[in-house]
Amino acid sequence: MSGIPSLNSSITSAWSTSSNSNASTIPKKRVKRSLGLNNNPSSNALASGSSSNAPSPSAQPNSRPQTQGESSTQVQNEDKTSTPVVRRKRPKPDPESIAAKYAPPDLKLSLLGGLQAQITQLMEIVVLPLLHPEIYQYTGVPRPRGVLLHGVPGGGKTQLVKCLAGELGLPFINVSAPSIVSGMSGESEKTLRDTFDEAKKIAPCLLFLDEVDAITPKRETAQREMERRIVAQLLTCMDDLASSEEPVVIIGATNRPDSLDPALRRAGRFDHEIEMGVPSQEGREEILRVLCSNLRLSGDVDFRLLAKSTPGYIGADLTALTTEAGVIAVKRIFEEMSSNPNPVPVPELTQETEINGDQEILPPPSVSDGVENMIIDDVNPIAIPTSTPTLIPSTSTSTSLVFSTLSSDLKETAIAKFLISHPSPLTSSELQSLHLTSEDFKQALKVVQPSSKREGFATIPDVSWSDIGALTTIRDELHMAIVQPIRHPELFSVVGIDAPSGVLLWGPPGCGKTLLAKAVANESRANFISVKGPELLNKYVGESEKAVRQVFMRARASSPCVIFFDELDALVPRRDDSMSESSARVVNTLLTELDGLDSRKAVYVIGATNRPDMIDPAMVRPGRLDKLLYVDLPSPEERFEILKTHTTRNKTPISPEAWNGIRDIVLSDKCDGFSGADVSNLLREASTLALRNTLESLGAFEVNPENDPLSGDREMEEKKAKNAQVIVTQDHFVKASLKTQPSVSKEQRLKYERMRDKYAGVPTKGKRSREGGLIDREDDRKVSKKDEGEGEGQMDVA
Repeated sequence: MSGIPSLNSSITSAWSTSSNSNASTIPKKRVKRSLGLNNNPSSNALASGSSSNAPSPSAQPNSRPQTQGESSTQVQNEDKTSTPVVRRKRPKPDPESIAAKYAPPDLKLSLLGGLQAQITQLMEIVVLPLLHPEIYQYTGVPRPRGVLLHGVPGGGKTQLVKCLAGELGLPFINVSAPSIVSGMSGESEKTLRDTFDEAKKIAPCLLFLDEVDAITPKRETAQREMERRIVAQLLTCMDDLASSEEPVVIIGATNRPDSLDPALRRAGRFDHEIEMGVPSQEGREEILRVLCSNLRLSGDVDFRLLAKSTPGYIGADLTALTTEAGVIAVKRIFEEMSSNPNPVPVPELTQETEINGDQEILPPPSVSDGVENMIIDDVNPIAIPTSTPTLIPSTSTSTSLVFSTLSSDLKETAIAKFLISHPSPLTSSELQSLHLTSEDFKQALKVVQPSSKREGFATIPDVSWSDIGALTTIRDELHMAIVQPIRHPELFSVVGIDAPSGVLLWGPPGCGKTLLAKAVANESRANFISVKGPELLNKYVGESEKAVRQVFMRARASSPCVIFFDELDALVPRRDDSMSESSARVVNTLLTELDGLDSRKAVYVIGATNRPDMIDPAMVRPGRLDKLLYVDLPSPEERFEILKTHTTRNKTPISPEAWNGIRDIVLSDKCDGFSGADVSNLLREASTLALRNTLESLGAFEVNPENDPLSGDREMEEKKAKNAQVIVTQDHFVKASLKTQPSVSKEQRLKYERMRDKYAGVPTKGKRSREGGLIDREDDRKVSKKDEGEGEGQMDVA
């Protein structure tokens, strides 16, 4: 242990030696060297020799042997100073590689439909500065630098820009805005600068920023400083394009234009804004023709009728519609071909196939049971070893063999029958009969739902005019007010009727107001938004008004559209001093949406209420809900018509000889004052009584489940239920009329009649007081009797 130096002494001696050697080191002379870039052995040897610790007289003439105490760091420093640095020039970009990197897409504007106005604007703003910049240079007019496309999702913004770039054939830089954002500080801004610098180098070109709202939020509401820096950098880069000699046009796309920073939407940046909304009927027809141009259609496809049946559909929805129609057509085709399968001839296996020089002959399979039951028996083949041809089953045979192992349930499906009966590719004669029909598109309409209807929209009800008994006058008024303007808007524009009307249905409860609105929505085949009055009200300030605006915004985006406000009196009560401020704001918002600065654009409004006196008077003026339709209680003949409609719709079993007696009951005073809902309740009660009599006759009423004669397995219960005949007779209606009372009392009927005269413009029968109010005669008589008894002449103002 004594011969081994200690650690402290070793460190001390190393430091002293290194200090002495540094003091005595002679300053070295710098030698310039040049290395060839070719891969010759001498240069490699020189490089390897200079990096080694061994001295080389040719490479290091002034080098000396390393002393014993010299540190390794000093040796590394000498190697760095002695090794020459090889500097390589950055290769210049190849024009061909740049052209390949920013090549425009292989698309043309002929692939688009229904965008004539937008294409015309883009040709004026984008195409002219790029192809003819000399016009702007000669006239001194500053050329446009940016265009903002905004509209509903799926409207074709990105597809329009790509088709425009493909039509121009200029370099196209497609940048997805979220790809610019980086996690490192400053990297996002650097990416933006590099993108704009690259655009300047390859100008003239198109720079497309898709989903630009992801990187350009409003700076006053931005949550992070990085978002503000990105917006500021984009503004600076767009301003720097003014110094570019060659034109560079920026196109931004977003479906949230209101979320962009206002500084982006000023002149000099995004100079112009082009809206791409929901296409009109003519636009949908053009889009369908373009989409179906490559499809094999039958001659009965009516594109105009199909465009009328797709209100609110955008380009993406129409594409999904054609795709779904193709899927339905393919399914229909193989169902037809599987229902009439052609026998698949299985040839005798006499072919010879040579594989790897070996030949074998397999025995022919049995074809007695057809392709489905084809079995290859395990029989020793007639073989000549290693020299006979091998017969391999064809693709059709192998396919049929695979599907022959399916279970019996799967074999009964249409697709399995088709694949088993047609294992080989279809012939040209079989393919000639395959095409898409108009029925395929009708079936696809039931499956495909437009994107605008996936939130806030109700499905179109299945109630038609045939499901409504009586109310003939109301139906005619609604048909001319809403259904016909939606079906034939061009005829109404000829006579100058362009503004959509609003209808207020009011009357006693249970008379069919909601049912009428459902029938209108079904007959017009328009989009339908059902709003229950109180559901828009919210306890938070401003949320109720926002909900009202959102309803009308959705309706405009999918016009023609019918908005149905049920229980309207809860949403727009009469404004007075006792009304709260929040309720007044909701009323004002709805009044503004109905007839404000923004036109409704084929948005039809139907309101329903049984308290019209509680609705604000401003709602029922012309231009808003200008048509007031009173849905009265049905007359005796209308009650019987309503009853027949219910029995037909519900398939109620009524004996034919009982109709005369039932008619007398419905027309009698027993059903006086019955509404449509009361007549339905009468039929339900009579059917219940008939069902009870049937259960009592079978001994199945109020018995234990073990002793129930109708109990058993499912098939037995269905069989017994069919055998048990339930017939509704006149006696059942007589008993039901005694149990059913009218839902509207006589006092309420008189009240509604007085309101009907008031809203119909008929002067109310009464006298006016000194203050100008109306006093009903009955109330006046009560007041007079009171005055006679008390001896005072005071009057009450109604």
